[in-house]
Amino acid sequence: MPHIALVTLVVRDYDEALAFYTGPLGFELIEDTDRGDGSRWVVVRPRGGGAALLLARAADGTQRASVGAQTGGRVGFFLHTDDFARDHARMTAAGVRFLEEPRHEPYGSVAVFEDLYGNRWDLLQPTAP
Repeated sequence: MPHIALVTLVVRDYDEALAFYTGPLGFELIEDTDRGDGSRWVVVRPRGGGAALLLARAADGTQRASVGAQTGGRVGFFLHTDDFARDHARMTAAGVRFLEEPRHEPYGSVAVFEDLYGNRWDLLQPTAP
């Protein structure tokens, strides 16, 4: 069955992005391969699975301008959790910047946070069907 396996996230620097995603967000490093031309193939994924992120270093002015604004200021990424309170507390303690207090909606518990570049994410514990 087809599924989205990998999504590119344009970043300023491989190592700073890798430190953020594997540190405060707790993602696992799947691959970090030197491609020999100054670029790397860096893939991270939330522990527990799901689609992975390809951390792609901006290579020119157009790409650098998109770092942190890949979705025009909208929430563009959704990190699901099975324990919102636990992960919100862990991420807050690790310095992740939440833009709002947690809220409880019919679809689940949610709060918007920013990654190190300003991309907006939802931390979301969906309501059980």
